[in-house]
Amino acid sequence: MKKFLKCFPVKLWILLFALLVLTFFSNDFGLVDIQKTALVLAAGIDRDEDGFRLTAQIAVPKGTDRTTGGTSSVEIDGRGSTVSECISDLYARTGWVPKLIYCDLVVLGESAAEKDVFDCLDAFLRNEYMPDSCLLAACAGSAGELLSSTSAIDDTSALALEKLFSDAAEQAGQVMTTTLREFAIGYFGESRSGYMPYVRAQAQEGSDQGQGGSQSGGQSMASPKTEEKIYSARETAIFSDGVLVGILSPEETFAFSLLKGNVYAGTFSVDGTSYLVLRDRGDIRVTASASPAFSLFVDCTVQHYGESHTSAPEQLVKGTLSRQEEEAVSARLTQSLQALWTSCTQAECDLLFFRRSLRRASPAVYAAWKDLPLSALPVTVQARVRSLR
Repeated sequence: MKKFLKCFPVKLWILLFALLVLTFFSNDFGLVDIQKTALVLAAGIDRDEDGFRLTAQIAVPKGTDRTTGGTSSVEIDGRGSTVSECISDLYARTGWVPKLIYCDLVVLGESAAEKDVFDCLDAFLRNEYMPDSCLLAACAGSAGELLSSTSAIDDTSALALEKLFSDAAEQAGQVMTTTLREFAIGYFGESRSGYMPYVRAQAQEGSDQGQGGSQSGGQSMASPKTEEKIYSARETAIFSDGVLVGILSPEETFAFSLLKGNVYAGTFSVDGTSYLVLRDRGDIRVTASASPAFSLFVDCTVQHYGESHTSAPEQLVKGTLSRQEEEAVSARLTQSLQALWTSCTQAECDLLFFRRSLRRASPAVYAAWKDLPLSALPVTVQARVRSLR
């Protein structure tokens, strides 16, 4: 071993040591200087007369003790003819470098969705430090105002909104989430369609009341309390060629989720009775024969979950459905599936990706029928509900 070490000159050892030191100390090891960097939690995009307005919600540490610890936020607007220019404007206004790697949510306002939204999202796809797994959402009104609102359930509106898009909410069939990557695949694919959860904000009851303040001259001064908001995302915005063309109702959103096979432990109500979905299997099938056909099928197992009247003890224990109930619930879900398809055909939005499935099934048939209007497509819709035995 000593002979092997002696055969290398001292200068070579010094050079190797210098290379190791240079490699070790030339990296920041993922450390972030919070004095120079803006950690963007969420971004909201609106259009104005000059182009775009980007509202960035930036994380601001609150403290380190048990009473003040946590994360608050500050919202800063950037303006420009492109979204990339808006990001540069944020840097010019604040001196903070916007760091998008922690951005998990992009919200599009009504004005942004009136035209092709990909001129808004293009900058995020080009940014190599922006994760394409970030969530997308559309909202009523201004995206900037939504992010600037005060949440009733969390320190920041972005964190409150992300709770709406949790896996548990998606499995319950209450929301249909999508990511930047999934929306881009649908936009650039054969169907040219996509969807996003549609967010609405409403004031929390009692949040606009004043609260006690300091006393002066024997009189109590009431300081105004900031209006707190709660958010809902049970509706779904649907897009064709990147333009918002319709909004699905909560019932249609639930039917869409059933078709995707996402629902587990989700609940729905029919004629004053609530049902719990224990198993869900959705099937979207394209038949590529001489003329294409489309079929939508849902098969789910349910049990009683609640009723608007008092039930017998044996009914409470079993939770099973009679044959008549199975047929009635199946008919109601079939109506919701039919309403979902009607909304797609009226908006000419290939939300269920018929054209993409047709091309995968038969490129020759796709070439012949790719321009067929959805309203002219023969469709079979069926929902089958079975009771837990």
